Amino acid sequence: MAVKKESQHKAIAENRRARFEYYLENSFEAGLQLTGTEVKSLRKGQANIAESYASIENDGVFLVNANIPEYPQAGPFFQHEPKRPRRLLLHKREIARLAQAVEREGMSLVPIIMYFNNRGTAKIKIAIARGKKLYDKRETSKKRDWNRYKARILRERN
Repeated sequence: MAVKKESQHKAIAENRRARFEYYLENSFEAGLQLTGTEVKSLRKGQANIAESYASIENDGVFLVNANIPEYPQAGPFFQHEPKRPRRLLLHKREIARLAQAVEREGMSLVPIIMYFNNRGTAKIKIAIARGKKLYDKRETSKKRDWNRYKARILRERN
């Protein structure tokens, strides 16, 4: 039996703040419906998903407020809107599962990472998330600081 390789992908944009702001539960991989200049901007590594979110509208899931800047070499006629809503490509069952999860109180869809997979297709990983309270955020930062301190002590002993 062949061993399945870890999927290696080239990260374009990452929402590092999401793990601090939310409890991430289930994650889904979705394709993005993009235009040509958007793909070229992504290949240059220019994207920002830090303030974006996903919403379910009209039997589809859309990535809202994600910033993919214009591609300067394309000229003024072939440009795209940098912050337009982009359709996420998911199966109907997945969309239904996401819609059901978002209907629960306090749940939202948060993009975690945008990347190119092995075939060169732009993908985004979104997660069903529940917002943290202020005291939870403090606890998360305390744990992170303690782990950093613990690692420093172990390094000094070795």
